[in-house]
Amino acid sequence: MRRTLPTRRMPRHHLMLHRAPPARHRAGAPPRTSDLVLALLGVLLLAALALMAAHALTAGTAP
Repeated sequence: MRRTLPTRRMPRHHLMLHRAPPARHRAGAPPRTSDLVLALLGVLLLAALALMAAHALTAGTAP
């Protein structure tokens, strides 16, 4: 009588676990506070560089 299952296991590649994503990756979840702080720091640094460039450009043209 034949076996219904093979004697050797067939290799299965790329097995993935089906887990729910963490709360911060779900749609509609608010971003973390550290992300907001880093974004604000980036905006402030860009604004400071723009002000320094504007000052450098206008300081050379003053009489």
